Amino acid sequence: MITSASNERIKAIRRLQERKGRLESGLFYLEGLRIVGEALEAGAEVETVVFAAELLRSEFGHTLVEEFSAQGGQVLEVSREVFERLALKDGPQGIAAVVRQHWTGLDEVRVAPGKPWVALDSVADPGNLGTILRTNDSVGGQGVILLDQSTDPYDPSAVRGSMGALFDQKIVRCSLEEFTSWKDSSGAAVVGTSGTAQMDYHEYRYPVGMVLLMGSERQGLQERHLALCDALVRIPMVGKSDSLNLAVATAVTLYEMFNQWRSVGGKP
Repeated sequence: MITSASNERIKAIRRLQERKGRLESGLFYLEGLRIVGEALEAGAEVETVVFAAELLRSEFGHTLVEEFSAQGGQVLEVSREVFERLALKDGPQGIAAVVRQHWTGLDEVRVAPGKPWVALDSVADPGNLGTILRTNDSVGGQGVILLDQSTDPYDPSAVRGSMGALFDQKIVRCSLEEFTSWKDSSGAAVVGTSGTAQMDYHEYRYPVGMVLLMGSERQGLQERHLALCDALVRIPMVGKSDSLNLAVATAVTLYEMFNQWRSVGGKP
């Protein structure tokens, strides 16, 4: 059992809570009974399971630790005090994991009927990104394409916000120029949202194989992104607010697409 927070392995795990540590190692940290279980069930590359027996009161949690160890996985037992130093929030459940990041190449992206992709320009809030991953998974989407200076999908807030969808969604990172080249070569339809668009999002008939392009929280889609879109739609606003949260706007549009496709059995 590790009882010192200054232990080198513990210090390495703590560094994963910072983006620099995740970039350098290619790993990320997640914590909590449910999400550790989902990572293992999804076949994620879990490198280490960390637990504190004094905090881990769940029989299911102990089973996860035992089964992972029995399969040859690395298990790290730490004291309550050490785990609380690692913990991301108060009242930790006593189980966490170090997991290998998984990225998909842009050349692997294929559009398919009824299985959308979401492309995000410079999304800044990891919580928004996590929620978008979760929503896209809910409508049967394939994954998310992060353009330019987008936030880290393996940030703890994004991991929590995804509620496990992180392990099922494909994640791509590329520049706008690379995305433009891919669009031209693949022939994929790209639909964007804009407050100045003429078409109401509810009236537009979405292609069954497409990418939904959403702008950053602060600026929305810029001119160079708007020019890339095959169509632009607008979400109506009738109250005093002049914009929606990025994750909410993405969810509204994804479910409109989902309901249209569902009504015709996923066919054009």
